[in-house]
Amino acid sequence: MTTYQFFTTAWRWNSTLLPFTALALAGYFLAFRRRGRPAYLGAALVIFLFAFISPVNALADGYLFSAHMVQHILLVLIVPALLLLSLPRSLSLPRPLMAFTHPFIGWIAGVGAMWLWHAPALCNAATTSRAVSAIQTTSLLLMGSVFWWQVLAPRDADRLSPAAGIVYLFTACTACSILGIILTFAPVSICSVYQHPVDRLAMLGTIRGGWGLTSDRDQQIGGLLMWVPMCLIYLTAILAQLARWHSDPAPAGGAI
Repeated sequence: MTTYQFFTTAWRWNSTLLPFTALALAGYFLAFRRRGRPAYLGAALVIFLFAFISPVNALADGYLFSAHMVQHILLVLIVPALLLLSLPRSLSLPRPLMAFTHPFIGWIAGVGAMWLWHAPALCNAATTSRAVSAIQTTSLLLMGSVFWWQVLAPRDADRLSPAAGIVYLFTACTACSILGIILTFAPVSICSVYQHPVDRLAMLGTIRGGWGLTSDRDQQIGGLLMWVPMCLIYLTAILAQLARWHSDPAPAGGAI
């Protein structure tokens, strides 16, 4: 299969995700009506669907570790952030869920989402088992949401103060950068399933020859994706905290 043929035929209309997305959209409007910010929800759902029906998913499904990493970044950092931004500014969590809003839990969830699912056994299981893959997807979205709640909660009073938010984001960036460096320079494949892909789409020749992506180089690119683009996302959030600090220098929000 040529590159052109792959990128024009590898789109898959998932019979589970599409109804789920439609239900999420309907539920959102029934719950919030005009109080929410639906543009953010729309963006979150489009990116979520892109992660699973586009050629990115076909490549992540046993071919390229780097494509798998793109999915992780979208599910942990992009989609949850947009979902939180879509909520009405007056929304607060029910009291039983407030325990999950502690900054330490949020930090562990955000960083742990990447470290946990790149343990070799879990990484391989999520690639070969549909059930484990579904658990992984759900956990990444939930852990990403818990992480971002600290700086993107609808009510300003539920957020960390700007100074605390900067420390929170910077240390998370550092922890994920360490994992990215390990992935980039590790001599042994973290997810061994990507070393010997099952060539279901007859794409392996194009990937290895036309694209020049050996398994080692693919893992290096995956590590760099975690190392550089992820930290750019954290940096953007840090700049937003600085802007918030500048616009309201008085102490506000939550505390560590």
